[in-house]
Amino acid sequence: MTFTRRTLISALGATALSLALGTAHAADFTLKYANNLPVTHPMNVRAMEMAKAINEESKGRIEFQVYPNNQLGNDTDMLSQVRSGAIDYFTLSPLILGNLVPSAQISGVGFAFKDYDQVWAAMDGDLGAHVRQEIAAKSTLFAFEKIWDNGYRQMTSSTRAVNTPDDLKGMKLRIPPSPFWVSMFKAFEAAPATINFAEVYSALQTKVVDGQENPLAIIATAKLDEVQKYCSITNHMWDGFWFLGNKAKFERMPADLQEIVRRNVNLAATRQREDVRQLNDTLRAELAAKGMVINTADAEPFRAKLREAGFYAEWHKKFGDVAWTLLEQYTGKLN
Repeated sequence: MTFTRRTLISALGATALSLALGTAHAADFTLKYANNLPVTHPMNVRAMEMAKAINEESKGRIEFQVYPNNQLGNDTDMLSQVRSGAIDYFTLSPLILGNLVPSAQISGVGFAFKDYDQVWAAMDGDLGAHVRQEIAAKSTLFAFEKIWDNGYRQMTSSTRAVNTPDDLKGMKLRIPPSPFWVSMFKAFEAAPATINFAEVYSALQTKVVDGQENPLAIIATAKLDEVQKYCSITNHMWDGFWFLGNKAKFERMPADLQEIVRRNVNLAATRQREDVRQLNDTLRAELAAKGMVINTADAEPFRAKLREAGFYAEWHKKFGDVAWTLLEQYTGKLN
């Protein structure tokens, strides 16, 4: 499937219709999956497809339900619910998960991964395995083997383009609720403000903040071009979504149903990665056609600024030698 905005909407509509037909009898297990993204984002298109496959393969023993677009609360609410078992599954950025499991956010170190080859080698390899072990050891949660893609994050603003680190000085920039983001943007001398994603559009519209940073797929599907003039391709952080489950509830299911869920979640993740890549390839032109001013920034001055500010040294110390060595196994030396 070649993914554009049009195919996202049509694919979602067809799958939602199939799910709406449902099964005639009550399922043995009703599984709730929630996320914060618009229904047209590749995550939800593939999640609907995945839910349909799980329901069919389980022959009605599972009813897998998808709740997109903050229907069950914001990130903080949903994380609390999946920890308690009120919902079964939730997709969350490793950087926000870092509030609960600090080592989870190591995949988002600023300007670390130079390309997707490095990202997938690390996250499907030793670094991802290390993080999943930490999640299972330090919480009531577990993460499925294949991380989903959120994409490289880019910066938008209503005031000016970001070409160099100096352009960030004093900029009021929305960031997710994570100390890791605060640390990085303070190193750039910006004025970061933590705001949940559900409130981002209104915060930009009312000028509570000047700008924000997100992957292009989210900038487009959340229509942030309506309230932002500039889009700077900085690739400053790679971001993904761990597909998190409540350990106790998952383990209550028979092994054959666990296998159906696990296999389909991981398959959907690999398909969603390709969807995001295809979509991002088309979105620069689409956003420019809607009036956004697009520029591409050179990463090296930003990397140098983070070294100079002690950002890499500080987080090396916080993550510890084991995790940092695993990161640099894929990225090369950072500090």
